Amino acid sequence: MKLRDKKQLFEKSEKELIKDLKQAKEALFNLILEKSQNKLKNTKSLFWKRKEIAWILTILKEKELLTKKENI
Repeated sequence: MKLRDKKQLFEKSEKELIKDLKQAKEALFNLILEKSQNKLKNTKSLFWKRKEIAWILTILKEKELLTKKENI
């Protein structure tokens, strides 16, 4: 995921981010399954998919903290 893709994540709503998170987790599961079957050629894709999940979770947490701060 490139920097411009990360910036686009900030513009998404929480529902869209949760949807993206579910899709990323499913994709990670499929990559792990392929790796266990020795079908995965690019093992670095596992690393990048985990990074993508971390970015989404971070953005969700930031949005949550911003809404709590605004409510106070």
